Amino acid sequence: MKYTKPFNIPKSLVFEAFKAVKAKGGSAGVDEQSLMDYENNLKDNLYKLWNRLSSGSYFLPPVKEVEIPKKTGGKRVLGIPTVNDRIAQMVVKKILEPRSTLFSTRILMDIVLTRALTMLWK
Repeated sequence: MKYTKPFNIPKSLVFEAFKAVKAKGGSAGVDEQSLMDYENNLKDNLYKLWNRLSSGSYFLPPVKEVEIPKKTGGKRVLGIPTVNDRIAQMVVKKILEPRSTLFSTRILMDIVLTRALTMLWK
């Protein structure tokens, strides 16, 4: 099958990412769009996001800065991404995590095998 986009991102993955973001909740970003607002036009919003991600034209939007108090006094700045950006981050996470787990598993298996062989040949 020939792909028309530079990045092969299934539309179903974008929807799964939305469900994960929705389950976590969270407040609106700098665009003031809540999860409920986003969901009102879900099909179009997810399609636009998928299209930008898979074509490589997605750009990070600004992040809303919110000051929160520290236990020791003073304040620290917390960055709140837009709903769209949280979904985009979740897509990337879902693509990368299985690979890192596979990589970690292979390294672990290599270490165990090397130690086992070393013990056998002693």
